[in-house]
Amino acid sequence: MLGTFVNVLAIVLGALAGLLLKRGLPVEVRNLIMQVNGLVVIMIGLKMALKSPNDVVLVVGLCLGALIGTLLKLDDRLNALGGHIKKALRVQDSNFVDGFVSASLIFCIGAMAIVGAFEAGVNHNYDVLFVKSTLDGIMSIVLASTLGVGVVFSGAAILIYQGGLTLLAGVLEPILNDQVIAYMSSSGGLLIVAIGFSVAGIKEFKTANLLPGMFVCGILGYFI
Repeated sequence: MLGTFVNVLAIVLGALAGLLLKRGLPVEVRNLIMQVNGLVVIMIGLKMALKSPNDVVLVVGLCLGALIGTLLKLDDRLNALGGHIKKALRVQDSNFVDGFVSASLIFCIGAMAIVGAFEAGVNHNYDVLFVKSTLDGIMSIVLASTLGVGVVFSGAAILIYQGGLTLLAGVLEPILNDQVIAYMSSSGGLLIVAIGFSVAGIKEFKTANLLPGMFVCGILGYFI
């Protein structure tokens, strides 16, 4: 769990630094920076998505995932969770839920979270997670400077998701082969693109409803 703890610490410290930076920026500048952040997130997502082994699997997997996520109302539940945390902490930041949800999805989605967790759990190799921690720390500075204090609490999502994968590494290792990880990563890239559109203010997506699509793509990839 060392790699995950370092990752969480990097996100929290980066987000706190971003909050300090936010205080010195005019509203117009913050809005412009948010749009730039959104464009950068879109670029990162596209790089991941374009590595898809088979685009048809992505279409089928994400469509099925969207159906599952909508039936389970994942987006509503995740937003409600953010709202409960905001209420419990008595936070006044109007962007708290957006910051918490967007940052949680960005930090949890991707091959580095999966591969890093499994390297840590199986081989006790934390190199991937240390690199991810550096990247997430920088990203959290940028996100917190525009989306606010909700980014700080996204560290809890990393602790649960990435830490859970690390603990389950021995059990899931035979299933999560390179093909499965490739499909999960590329489909996750498309979800990050959707987050980027939301952050940039271009188009709002119920991204959490698409989350099951990552796992459906991984399952399809396992059998193809």
